Amino acid sequence: MCHIPHKRVEARVKDATGTIGEGMKPAPSAGSRALVPILGWICCGLLLAAAVIASGELARRSTLADLRSEAAARLPLSATALRSELDKQRTLPSVLSEDPSVRAALGGEPRAVAAVNEKLRRLQLSTRASVIYVIDRAGRTVAASNFAEPNSFVGQNYRFRRYFEGALRQGAAEQVALGTVSRRPGVYIARRIGATAAQGLGVVVVKVELDDVEAGWRAGGMPVYVADARGIVVATSVEDWRFGTLRPLGRDEAADIRDSLQFGSAPLAPLPLVRDPVEPDLVSGTDGRGYVDASGPVEGGLPGWRLHLLLASDTAVQEAVGLSRFIAFLLSAIAMAAIALLLRRRDRRRGERAREARRAAELEARVAARTLDLGTANRRLTTEIGERERAEARVLALRDDLAQANRLASLGQITAGVAHEINQPLAAIRTYAENAGLFLDRGDAATARANLLTVVGLTQRIADITDALRGFARRGDGALVPVEIEDAVDGALLILGSRIRSSPATVERIVGAPGAVVMASRVRLEQVLVNLVRNALDALGEAPEGRVEIATRLDADRVEIGVRDNGPGIPEAVRATLFTPFATTKPNGLGLGLVIASDIVSDLGGALVLAPQTGKGAAFLIRLPRTSDGWAT
Repeated sequence: MCHIPHKRVEARVKDATGTIGEGMKPAPSAGSRALVPILGWICCGLLLAAAVIASGELARRSTLADLRSEAAARLPLSATALRSELDKQRTLPSVLSEDPSVRAALGGEPRAVAAVNEKLRRLQLSTRASVIYVIDRAGRTVAASNFAEPNSFVGQNYRFRRYFEGALRQGAAEQVALGTVSRRPGVYIARRIGATAAQGLGVVVVKVELDDVEAGWRAGGMPVYVADARGIVVATSVEDWRFGTLRPLGRDEAADIRDSLQFGSAPLAPLPLVRDPVEPDLVSGTDGRGYVDASGPVEGGLPGWRLHLLLASDTAVQEAVGLSRFIAFLLSAIAMAAIALLLRRRDRRRGERAREARRAAELEARVAARTLDLGTANRRLTTEIGERERAEARVLALRDDLAQANRLASLGQITAGVAHEINQPLAAIRTYAENAGLFLDRGDAATARANLLTVVGLTQRIADITDALRGFARRGDGALVPVEIEDAVDGALLILGSRIRSSPATVERIVGAPGAVVMASRVRLEQVLVNLVRNALDALGEAPEGRVEIATRLDADRVEIGVRDNGPGIPEAVRATLFTPFATTKPNGLGLGLVIASDIVSDLGGALVLAPQTGKGAAFLIRLPRTSDGWAT
C-alpha cells in the first residue's frame, strides 16, 4: 500500500469544500444569496400576470371577431323579411291606379264608390294589408277598405301627408308614419291615378303594418331595428325603442317633425344605447348588457333606411376571457412549478456534486490503502447517478402532461324558407287581362297591348319570386289558431276554382270529419292543400276520366286529409326521394313544393306522407292532431 502525506490530503479536502484554496473567490453573503430567488419570483409573478392579461385580451378580440361574423351573417335574413313584406304590397297600388272602376269612383258616382269600397275590402282581406284607400286630388278619401268600420277613412282629408303630395307630383311616394285615426305605425305606399301631375285624379294608398316582420325579429331573440335617414327608429323588435333616435335631435328639428304629425306625439328621445368610442360597433344598454351592432342598408326599403342587428356579446366575451385566463394561469403555473422543480434539482445536484467531491477527496487520501473499497464506492456512486438520471427523466415526462379544452359554440343556424306569396302578381295579371279585354272590345288596341306587356312583366315578377325560394329553407312564422279543416278545404278549392274549371278532371269531396278543428294557420294549411290538389291536376293532365278525391277522416286524436288521384302514379324510384329538395317528376318542376308543404305540416305538429301504392294514381295524407276542444262552436 502507498501512503499519501497527511498535509497533502488535508489540502485537497479543503479545496473540495471551497473553504481554503489558492485563487478561490470569497463566497457571497447569505443575504445576497437570499435576495436572488426573491427577485426571480417577483419577475415570474409579473410575467404570469402579463400572460394572463394578454391571453384575456386575445380571447376577447377573437370572440368579438366571431360574433361580428355571426351578426353579419344573420343581418341579410332580417333584411329579407322586411324587403319581402314591402315588395309584395307595392304592386297593388300600381294596379289599382289603372283600374277604370277606381277612376269612376273619383267621379263621385255612388254606385261606383260602393263597388270600389267592396273591391278594396276584398283585396285587403286577401293581401293582409292594413288598409287600402283612394284619395281625390283635394286630399279627401272617397273609398276605403274599412268603409264599414267605425274608424273608416272615408271622408278624412290627408292632404297634409307627404306621401299624398309626393305621389301627385312624382307619380309614386312612400312614407313611414303614425296613423292619425288608428294610432298605429305603418309604411304608406302611394301611387298617382293619372299619367302626369296635371292629369292626376287622385292617389291610391296601401298602408302596410310591419307587425309580422317585427314578430319574426322578436322570435329570433336579438334586438333588431330600422332607422331612417334622420336616425329615427321606424321598425323594431323592441317596442320601447319605436320612434327613438340614434342621435339627439335639435329643438327645431324635433319641432318640425312633430308639426308634420308623422310620428304623432312621440318624444323622439335617443335610444338607451351607448357606443364604444374606440370600437363603434360595440354598444351597451342601460342594463349593462353588451352587444355587437351589425348594420347595413335595406335594399328595397325606403331611401336612407339602415337595418341594425344587435347580437349579445357580454356573456360570450366574459366566458371566453375567463376560460382563456384560466388556461393561461394554469399553463404559467405549471411552467413555473416545472422551473422551480428544475432549479431545486439543480441545487440538489450541485450540493451532491460538492459532497461527492469531498468524498472523492477523502477517498483519494486512502486510495493506496483502500483500493478495493474505492472501486466498490465508485460502482455504488455510478449506480446512484443512474437512478437519479432515470428519476429526472420521469419528472420531465410528467411536466408535459397538460389537457387543453377548446369549447367553441357554433351559435345560430341560418335556416330560411321565406314563403313568398304570389297572390298580388296573379291578381294584377287577372285585372290587367280583364282590362285588356275591355280595351279590345272598345277597339283600343294600343292600351290593350300596353296592358299585355304589363302582364308579361308581372309574370317575370312571379318567376323572380319563385327563384327566390331556392335560396331559403325555412318557413315564415304563423300564429296557430283553431281552424275547421273543411273550411281550409273550401278555401283551397276556392283558390283553385279557375284551375279546376279549366281541367277535364272532376274534383270530389268526401266530408268525413264535419266540424273537426285543428290548431293551424289557415293560410298555410290552404297552401299545402293547394299544392297537393294542383299536383294531382297536373298529373292527370288532359285525361278525359281524371278524378281527384279530397277526403277528410277523424280518428280519436287526429284528423286526416287525403288527396288522391287516378293518374299515372309516382314511380317507385322517385318515391324514396320525393320529399327531398329538387326531386320532381315534372319536366319543368323545381322539386320544392312537396318539401315546403312537408315543412309546413311539420310546423303545425303533424306529418305529410305518401300513402302506399294500392292502385292507379297517387295519394297524399295530411295528419294533424285534433285540438283539445275537438269541435268548433
